[in-house]
Amino acid sequence: MSEELKREEGNISIHTENIFPIIKKWLYSEKEIFLRELVSNAVDAIHKLQNINLMEGLKLSDEYFVDVRIDKDSGCISVCDNGIGMTADEIRKYINQVAFSSAEDFIEKFKHLDDKNQIIGHFGLGFYSSFMVADKVEIKSLSYQEGAVAAHWECAGSTSYSLWEGDKQERGSEIVIHLSDDEKEFLEVDQLRTLLKKYCNFLPVSIRLEGEEVNDRNPIWTRSASEVTDDEYKEFYQKLYPMSGEPLFWIHLNIDYPFNLKGIIYFPRLTNEFDVTRSHIKLFCNQVFVSDNCPELIPEFLTPLQGCLDAPELPLNVSRSYLQNDPQVRKIREVISSRVAAKVVELAKKDRDEFVPIWEDIHTFVKYGMMREDKFYDKVKDQVIYRTTGEGGYTTLPDYLERTKERHEGKIYYANDEGIQVTYLKLFEAQGLEALILDAVIDNHFIQFLESKNTEIKFERVDSDITENLIEEDKSQKIVSGEDQKSREDRIEEIFKGLDIKGLTIRVETLKDGSVPGMILLNEQSRRFKEMTRMMGHGGGEELDLFSDHTLLVNTASDAVDKIVQLSEDGDTETANLLVEQVYDLAMLSHQALSKDRMAGFLERSSRLLGRV
Repeated sequence: MSEELKREEGNISIHTENIFPIIKKWLYSEKEIFLRELVSNAVDAIHKLQNINLMEGLKLSDEYFVDVRIDKDSGCISVCDNGIGMTADEIRKYINQVAFSSAEDFIEKFKHLDDKNQIIGHFGLGFYSSFMVADKVEIKSLSYQEGAVAAHWECAGSTSYSLWEGDKQERGSEIVIHLSDDEKEFLEVDQLRTLLKKYCNFLPVSIRLEGEEVNDRNPIWTRSASEVTDDEYKEFYQKLYPMSGEPLFWIHLNIDYPFNLKGIIYFPRLTNEFDVTRSHIKLFCNQVFVSDNCPELIPEFLTPLQGCLDAPELPLNVSRSYLQNDPQVRKIREVISSRVAAKVVELAKKDRDEFVPIWEDIHTFVKYGMMREDKFYDKVKDQVIYRTTGEGGYTTLPDYLERTKERHEGKIYYANDEGIQVTYLKLFEAQGLEALILDAVIDNHFIQFLESKNTEIKFERVDSDITENLIEEDKSQKIVSGEDQKSREDRIEEIFKGLDIKGLTIRVETLKDGSVPGMILLNEQSRRFKEMTRMMGHGGGEELDLFSDHTLLVNTASDAVDKIVQLSEDGDTETANLLVEQVYDLAMLSHQALSKDRMAGFLERSSRLLGRV
């Protein structure tokens, strides 16, 4: 026997007369949120009915849907569902009672919020978000309960409402939004389709716009990873990011404990147009889109990650401040960091040749992550690869140290600019010595980080000193006219000391390779200190002078050095001095361009020497 519902008039139970102006004012910039709120409420109503159906065995229809309809003539949008429905008492309880402490407290407490959407979440205002775009809202509802009376509720944007017996014949609820005159844009089908695709594209219930289904009810993150093919992962990526190339790799998350988290995260191919400074992850809550700007969910060093995360335990209207302070968010970051580390290790071990092009895109972020997180470092440290002059082109640090321990144990030679340091690298290659190429911007910091983590190793740039492996032990072939090697070296040093250059030290050695007459050496620690000082802004605004202290290594194995000594002994000191200057300038050119005056002198001197050949 159904209970008769008489028409009643009343006031919504709140403590301020200003609720609707406040909603319109504070949430105006995000007015499209109303559609997400109403559709997600409709899906919740369906889920509640499904649960009751399962528990009580009601044998209700399995076909559930949410219909969004447009009536341009009346200027209305309707959101209809065939879910649990509401009785008049339930409308009184869930719609009419909106509790605020006071208008003054409300305004004072939330006037500084950057993310106004969180106001909805704080006070359960999902349904009332419809008043951002409406002059009047109606609810037509019929409860699933046997013998229930249909209810019809109406409110015209004030605290007054009307509630009477309705004529709805089918189970569920229909929300009718009478759009304000300046919100008629929402009557356009294309506009609503875009919003439904944005916010409701992956809801598990059929979402229909004007009878046409617009959503994907079974996104791949809801399935087991073993059920999804590589092509499906790539197709889903294109759905999320149309016009993008194929991702480098992806990770399927399906976590039930200690929190609930599902999703697919991708590492994209980075282009000049890709913004690595902003978040690209799309956050969902029970398959309802929440935000695409949630950097708090991703470790800082993994900002380029794309994809989606579905975190049902986070509130639908999650705020930036909530994300910053929620302990679960910190755990999500830790999980993502751990899974990315595991994926990097997996790819590195699986196939080195396939991993190399991936590494070229991700290495900066992996290195930064190693410096930021000890756990991340511990997981990936032995699989990080480095470009090398040795066989194979790439190596791990443990492999490099193992190969070179007999010739220079614990010392790692590297170059940070192959073009500038080509002379040094050729000398290393000629003697079968291997150097790593560390030429990324981050590598200067990364080298020092690795040394701090591994005190038994030391990085040394190829131009910082000459390893004993390059020095000739048997120097007897250079002894001439009964002159011993020591006096010969002293003579060479005396000749080259004629260079009147501030901060220059002359060092004489006999290298195994005689192709280079002279090389500039920069002390590793001194150079690092100067570079660090500059980066810290303590350079006094002056350009960094790496050569305020430097060494010219003169190679006695060079025929050119022999010629200089011979000219000096024959009394042609002018030509000898010209050649000394030339050796120094050629050595400096391996490091940097000569100054304007120095280059002019170099060119003039070159012409004079050519004239003496």
